[in-house]
Amino acid sequence: MNRIILILIGLLTVSFSNAQELEKHIEEALNNNPEIQKFEMQYSIAAEKMNEVNTLPNTDFSAGYFVSEPETRTGAQRFKVSAKQMLPWFGTITSRENYVSALADAKYEDIVIAKRKLVASVSQSYYNLYANKAKQVVLNENIKLLDTYETLALTSVEVGKASAADVLRLQMRQNEMQQLLDILSQQFLAEQTNFNKLLNRDKTIAVNVVNALHMPSEDFEINLENLVLHPELLKYDKLFASVEKSELVNQKESNPMIGFGLDYIAISERPNMNFNDNGKDIVMPMVSVSIPIFNKKYKSQTKQNKLQQQEIEFQKQDRLNTLETLLDKAINDRKSARISYNTQVKNLKQAKDAESILVRSYETGTIDFNDVLDIQELQLKFQMNQIDSIKSYYLQTTIINYLIQ
Repeated sequence: MNRIILILIGLLTVSFSNAQELEKHIEEALNNNPEIQKFEMQYSIAAEKMNEVNTLPNTDFSAGYFVSEPETRTGAQRFKVSAKQMLPWFGTITSRENYVSALADAKYEDIVIAKRKLVASVSQSYYNLYANKAKQVVLNENIKLLDTYETLALTSVEVGKASAADVLRLQMRQNEMQQLLDILSQQFLAEQTNFNKLLNRDKTIAVNVVNALHMPSEDFEINLENLVLHPELLKYDKLFASVEKSELVNQKESNPMIGFGLDYIAISERPNMNFNDNGKDIVMPMVSVSIPIFNKKYKSQTKQNKLQQQEIEFQKQDRLNTLETLLDKAINDRKSARISYNTQVKNLKQAKDAESILVRSYETGTIDFNDVLDIQELQLKFQMNQIDSIKSYYLQTTIINYLIQ
């Protein structure tokens, strides 16, 4: 798990303190998240069942009083006390322990899976917060830019080089941007709540995110062979093994059970008689055998176990197909994010060049504020797309890490 965290943090091409901040959040989530604690409790319960199966069948005790005392040669029988203990076939208890241990091993994989998913969820929420904050910064910059253009427009109106309609259009564009900024602020609060709840803490705690994320110069190497070692798939292997252990238990339980017991019968002395063993109590050791003559139950259980193993194999193959599809999609989507980012960088540079040309044209009195708004709108679009591309790259990387790290 620490390896996954380090890889995720390593993708952050930011200051060491910011990288530490995300790592701290992930560690806090792993320690406090109630879903992780739920799976840990389930594993503890499964492990505790070892003590439950490591026991013998109940010891039978019985007692009876002879209302009508039957006579024997040595005297009348007064009461009878019996005790009997059945013992399972050799190795039965061990096979039960192995079965329960195999179930606990499969349950442990739920903890590993949940932790992987939590690391991914915390990281993805963090990147969503970054993208939201970055877009707010861009909108504020563009609002300030429009303020500058508005000042130019007002000056142009005074000298007759622009109309009041140009000023109104600039102001309406500012209103639209302010609306987007307000919406982003509300979305940030919603995502912040999601982030805090992943860490199981108060939703109002402010989350500090990085000021900038950059597109890595190259992608890290992806070892596709690691996918088959994913805990979601290993869980099926352990479930398969638990069915094997269950069949061993079934075979052991289909064997006879041996019982050992003891009967004690109290005898009254015969009056007015004197002979050996007069009134001597009876002690009778006993041995019993429980044979499953009608064993259709065990044959049926064997067949069920074989069918269950086949079901597990099909489930594993189906899950492997799904994970391979998710991995392939994440890899290709990450490549698309890099392509989109590179395109936005080029477009943004060209938009800024066009903006510079328009500003210089103001000196000649030929500025067209419709063109200003068009360029500004394009520039904002490219900036937003650039942020989305970076966010998408890191989100897809998080998915890749979940699948193969």
